[in-house]
Amino acid sequence: MTQRTALTSLAETMAAHAGVTHYAISMRALGKGDFFKKLKAGGDCRTATAARVLSWFDENWPSDLEWPSDIPRPRKKKEKVA
Repeated sequence: MTQRTALTSLAETMAAHAGVTHYAISMRALGKGDFFKKLKAGGDCRTATAARVLSWFDENWPSDLEWPSDIPRPRKKKEKVA
């Protein structure tokens, strides 16, 4: 699975679960609504942007929705010990 496919799949899964469109997920993740539309149309993004979006999904994924098994989930950041 390509990174483009993984990101759009995560967006569509989360959008369906929340009852919104991938436009709304794009607005929440990046503050602009056309990110996933461009990816679905064959566009690309910078590696740093893809990593930021994947991290956003990891941090904001609903607890009552299983992460897709065919997409590796980023490791959770360890909390800093005070």
